[in-house]
Amino acid sequence: MTALRDDRRAPVEARGQVTKDQRRRARVPFVPGPSSFVIFIVVAYLVIGALYALKTPAWQVPDEPAHYNYVRFIAQGRGLPVLQPGDYDPDYLERIKAAGFPPFMPVDSIRYESWQPPLYYILAAPVYLVTGGSLLALRLFSLALGGLLVVIAFVMVRRVAPGAPALALGTAAFVAFVPQHVAMMAGAQNDSLAELLLALVVFQISSFKLKVSNARWVATGVLLGLGLVTKATVYIGVLLVAAAVWLVYRSQPNPRKWTWLIRPGVLVLGPALVLGSLWWVRNVAVYGWPDFLVSIRHDAVVAGQPTPADWVSKLGWGEYLRQYIVTTFHSFWGQFGWMGVPMNAKYYAVLALVSLAAFIGFVWFLNGKFQASNLKGHADNPNLRFEIWHWIFVAWILLALITYIGYNAKYVQFQGRYLFPALIPIGLAFTVGLRQWTTLLPRAWRDAALAVPFAGLAALDLVALFRMIIPTLAR
Repeated sequence: MTALRDDRRAPVEARGQVTKDQRRRARVPFVPGPSSFVIFIVVAYLVIGALYALKTPAWQVPDEPAHYNYVRFIAQGRGLPVLQPGDYDPDYLERIKAAGFPPFMPVDSIRYESWQPPLYYILAAPVYLVTGGSLLALRLFSLALGGLLVVIAFVMVRRVAPGAPALALGTAAFVAFVPQHVAMMAGAQNDSLAELLLALVVFQISSFKLKVSNARWVATGVLLGLGLVTKATVYIGVLLVAAAVWLVYRSQPNPRKWTWLIRPGVLVLGPALVLGSLWWVRNVAVYGWPDFLVSIRHDAVVAGQPTPADWVSKLGWGEYLRQYIVTTFHSFWGQFGWMGVPMNAKYYAVLALVSLAAFIGFVWFLNGKFQASNLKGHADNPNLRFEIWHWIFVAWILLALITYIGYNAKYVQFQGRYLFPALIPIGLAFTVGLRQWTTLLPRAWRDAALAVPFAGLAALDLVALFRMIIPTLAR
């Protein structure tokens, strides 16, 4: 803005004497930049999320009682909880959910999240103590972490695609306003911190170049280690970091020596393994070898959950796959409470059309890039080549998808929210696809047209809360 203002004022001042009227005509009107718009997005997210935190009845966010009890256990000075048989009682859980979590049915025995890594709960414990165990305070704590995630989404895309601020704003708005994501961020749960730390890890590695400083390697390792003691969903970050190290190595000029890999390996894996081992060693001491991730104890405690084999034998492959796809799509965008409050079918239909348009637009965009590359050659068009961050973002989505499919190969958990660890690259692809369609419009209309679907998502957040969640759950 400063350069633009000086350029316009220069011809006026060059004539010598400048009158007040000339100065007034030479002024450049204020034009909001991307940073101003992202502030608006974050504020809107916090306002909408606070409404969700206030208006969603207690315990009506998936797994919230178990997360709350974990925080309370630590806040009471009892150390870290140990997952025990009986912490997951499916019959009682179904009864209390059906009854709407009435006061006369306590949630104290719902403790099946005690197997989770502890960082979120340790950070949330002071909030619990200061507020006297307020569920709302814990919800707002998680919401604030989600706000940082929105900022990181914007900054990350702004860095990797500096010439396209609309992509950064669209990605931030996607992360901020997907209704199911807002509902989850406004609940007491560890997803918010896990998503934030994974995003920070990718933020570090997505801007790797030929030379990476020792401080950058170490910072990446520390963030990765913090993620390892937050939630298992962050473990895909290990593979993403390994892929980034390999891509940087492959980018080195010939002759490359494999010994180059030692330095980043030590600087990244050292801090990550030190932090992660604090949790793993404790688990081996408590649960025995080889249960360092508590997965063996977890599977024993939650035995009885429906499996794919159960559903296939009951429904057949066709109906099973139909429910798999449809429920995943619905619950990604919004299926609230404990999956018991779907949106109206018309909203899913509109979201399906917009998603299809975004997908087609994204394929259209990629096709144009590859055609331009083939016509002019990679050497003449270095900006058309896949950079490190392209591969990292693709791997980010694929790893989240593989994790989701793998989990559902073990238990029936058709919940699209399990794809949220990759919400940033999904949001970027969504934004790229929609922006491609705006190229059919006059240039002056494109940004406004791109903003419409994201404004629609923010409006849908409020519709879902006041017309679906509250009327259904506040009984």
